[in-house]
Amino acid sequence: MIKIDKNFTGKYIEIARKSSRRRTIYNFHKDLSDTLQRMLNIMNKDTYVQAHIHKNPDKREAFIILKGKVLVIEFDDSGNVIDHILLNRELENYGCEITPGSWHTIICLEDNSVVYEVKDGPYIQETDKQFAPWAPKEGDKSCMDYNTKLIQNVLY
Repeated sequence: MIKIDKNFTGKYIEIARKSSRRRTIYNFHKDLSDTLQRMLNIMNKDTYVQAHIHKNPDKREAFIILKGKVLVIEFDDSGNVIDHILLNRELENYGCEITPGSWHTIICLEDNSVVYEVKDGPYIQETDKQFAPWAPKEGDKSCMDYNTKLIQNVLY
């Protein structure tokens, strides 16, 4: 049994804190060919996840908040926000399932946030996701400004 408790997540919170990307993933599945991908996403506020889509085939994906706060956003094909949810246990917003075949991103709003993610597999890096052409690429100087604008547009 793998117990997802403070001791378990604490190890990965420390890894995410030290990571240049300011996040890390712990995979529960043992093989990338597994048809059900289960993982913990551990993130800090200064990380960036470029909006993306899972196509060919469309994949189901769900996020459940265990600790912290994250904003999940879905977009149309032009980059307009069509839906969002602030995952926050205090607000009793525990999770969401992404509409298969939709553009989406996740923005961390509180350091040391922990999200349980479930997604259809298998994971093949070259085909798993396509990145939105209208969103900054990871590493671009405009990434955090883009996140800030999204946060202001949907939360305020």
